Amino acid sequence: MRTGDELPPLRIPITRTLIVAGALASRDYQDVHHDAEAAKEKGSPDIFMNILTTNGLVGRYITDHFGPRARLRKVAIRLGAPNYPGDEMVLTGEVTSVAEGTAEVAVTGRNGIGHHVTGKVTVQLPTDAPGTGDARKGTTDAPGTGGARKGTTDTPATTDAPTEITTPDTPR
Repeated sequence: MRTGDELPPLRIPITRTLIVAGALASRDYQDVHHDAEAAKEKGSPDIFMNILTTNGLVGRYITDHFGPRARLRKVAIRLGAPNYPGDEMVLTGEVTSVAEGTAEVAVTGRNGIGHHVTGKVTVQLPTDAPGTGDARKGTTDAPGTGGARKGTTDTPATTDAPTEITTPDTPR
């Protein structure tokens, strides 16, 4: 793996079920994520995906590529165009740096309206990841200590500021 490497795209159909299930799983009970009439009353054409679901999908994209033992260290995303039911989001990524067993990846998620999500993810690579060589000499990556989806929050974020979720070093 080298700076400039592109990750293969991930296509995600945006369904009502995905939007509602993501909101419920992240305990975001705001009506705009599950009630189409309430969303319309508030000026939206339909329900739309919450930022925590988007954050989870970005994490999935990274760990699907780097493997289940990769550890998310930082996810900093900004929302743009909403994800509405019936659309598709295509996640793409480019490695922007590789150093000392970690990689930084610029991630973009596009839908039919435009950019839904942009951001950067810092990921700690497993010692046997392609292209890591001896970069992590002296560190450990014991089986069972990974946790690609650690570091969540129950506080909904706004689209005005990037959401940063930093993963603690302690295992779950």
